Amino acid sequence: MSIETLAPNWMTEERKMVYESALKMFKGWEPKDEQWRKNGMIDREAWEEAGENGFLCASMPEEYGGGGDFRDEVAIIYAQAESNQSGFGGIVHSGIVAPYILNHATEEQKKEWLPKMASGEYIAAIAMTEPGTGSDLQALKTYAVKEGDDYIINGSKAFITNGQHANLILLACKTDREKGAQGVSLIVIETDGLEGFARGRNLDKVGLTSQDTSELSFSNVRVPQKNLLGPIEGMGFIQMMQELPRERLLIALTGIGAMKLAINLTLDYVKQREAFGKPVWKFQNTKFKMAECYANYLAAHSMCDLAIDAIMEKRLSIPHASLIKYWVTEKQCEVIDECVQLFGGYGYMNEYPIARLYADARVQKIYGGTNEIMKELAARFM
Repeated sequence: MSIETLAPNWMTEERKMVYESALKMFKGWEPKDEQWRKNGMIDREAWEEAGENGFLCASMPEEYGGGGDFRDEVAIIYAQAESNQSGFGGIVHSGIVAPYILNHATEEQKKEWLPKMASGEYIAAIAMTEPGTGSDLQALKTYAVKEGDDYIINGSKAFITNGQHANLILLACKTDREKGAQGVSLIVIETDGLEGFARGRNLDKVGLTSQDTSELSFSNVRVPQKNLLGPIEGMGFIQMMQELPRERLLIALTGIGAMKLAINLTLDYVKQREAFGKPVWKFQNTKFKMAECYANYLAAHSMCDLAIDAIMEKRLSIPHASLIKYWVTEKQCEVIDECVQLFGGYGYMNEYPIARLYADARVQKIYGGTNEIMKELAARFM
């Protein structure tokens, strides 16, 4: 069984092909998934395969290794979510870091970094969060001071997606510790062979068990000043405010794919599983619960389709993106919780995909800015 949705105008036949091709690749990773979860990360070769197939930086211009736009990125995100391959950090790499570089870097920087990201030679991470700061980006303690033609960087970061694999890191730090938000800059760090850079432990998480999420430390790390993102220092906070709406929409889009998979898995289960001599599907409560889940999915999907149009027209606002991220991730957790309930005891067993979807969903309300912060941001514009 598979639920249907109203096909948005942006999902052209060409993008359906992108979606189906990506779905085939992600489903092809299923035999490796159990080992990846035990390892706490996917293999480096999976990144290279994604690059070879054109699924890294797909929304970048062709001259930088891409050739599509944001809607192609969405098709890949849906394919990944519907395959339950939450360990692949391509959303951070392609959907977050690459646009920062495209929108704010010099032409020389774009030509240097984006093609390597598109091929998988570089795996990217964005390092904002620090121990003790969470969503308060103005309170960053990691700092960079000038020495000759370089920056000397000291500090630490926590909860960094792709932290073990990443060899290109977009670092948020203070270049002026006296100026608060106006002293924040973004610096791109190429880590291969970099003295003073260290990866901490690969963090043991409730969900996303095949995704490497790490602590990073910088001890007198020397980086060329030309790696500053943008023409002048102190633009980091503005750059983040401009790019964060996209990040929050990406989180919501992941929730759409996860809801679809959860509902389809549950439909299959309740139509086969029998209780009291008949399929669980025959009970009215089951039908009502599944209908409610489907309605929440349709509403969330429609909301995100409008946001996709808005981002293509460069009019997705901070409050709208914040509320979409908040509402969709809340519904994602509600829907998957209902699905687990319908699975009964089996829904709590990690060998069942629904249990993994349940564990993976919880962090959606935390990263990218907690849902409490999302409501606070939206309220400021009311």
